[in-house]
Amino acid sequence: MVKADNGHRVISMTGCAARSGTGAGHDWAWEIRSVNGKGLDLRLRLPDGIDGLEAEVRAAVGRVAARGNITLGLRLGRSEGAEALRISPAGLGAAIAGLIQVEEAARDRGLVLRPASAADLLTMRGVLEQGAPVPADTGALRALLMSDLDLLLADFMSMRAAEGAQIATVLEGQLTRIAALTEAAAEAAEARRPETAAALQANLDRVMEGAPGADPARIVQELAMLAVKSDVTEEIDRLRAHIKAAHTLLADIAPVGRKFEFLTQEFVREANTLCSKSGAARLTAIGLDLKHVIDQMREQIQNVE
Repeated sequence: MVKADNGHRVISMTGCAARSGTGAGHDWAWEIRSVNGKGLDLRLRLPDGIDGLEAEVRAAVGRVAARGNITLGLRLGRSEGAEALRISPAGLGAAIAGLIQVEEAARDRGLVLRPASAADLLTMRGVLEQGAPVPADTGALRALLMSDLDLLLADFMSMRAAEGAQIATVLEGQLTRIAALTEAAAEAAEARRPETAAALQANLDRVMEGAPGADPARIVQELAMLAVKSDVTEEIDRLRAHIKAAHTLLADIAPVGRKFEFLTQEFVREANTLCSKSGAARLTAIGLDLKHVIDQMREQIQNVE
């Protein structure tokens, strides 16, 4: 039985694998493909007549995959060297019944038809079938198919894990870039403090000169509120917290795609607020760079299970 834990912490939702086998008088070919999706959407194309196969296949895939649009197909045929053609009892019965009906209709009209031969019957559609039917007892065949499916899923998850490892490397680099930009934003915000204070004082002096009767305490209060609105300390602190949370998710062995998507939304929110409150060209430029890297990270996360 394939296990979901394959040594890699980030799993991609994209993958494919194929496998073929032979046994119990049959040969078969498995094929599986997946792309990203909001949940687990499993689409099966399986042959009829094998009791319990679909339920076992769904359970096996569900044990290894949590998300993704997955298509899994099985082609089943008769093994090479086995009987290539066989007579279908149902097809033969239908052909004989059709011949009888034709002969009776001909007699009613006074016509006498040449008797049909066995060769004539064999040429009629449905009398001969390619291969052999699925045996009545499909337990042995199902066991072989499921054993091969486990190997297929192992290859499939190995590919998803390999791609997930590459995504994780990209995400680590992006988080490093976001962390550097966050610290640069903190430095830019600190560097603008004297300039911001001077601007507020100039505004205060201008207002007082233009309105001698105004309440200085009230004006100071309004300017202080403006200063609070332009302060980006909270945004920077939250960005630092989000970076730490992202690294924790990357180290989690459970599927983290959904959590990472929600966390990315928080990254976007803080970057947008940083830009809107910057009031300085350098801080705005840093905020725009942050938004660009976060958007790139979001594209990667959309493919994480």
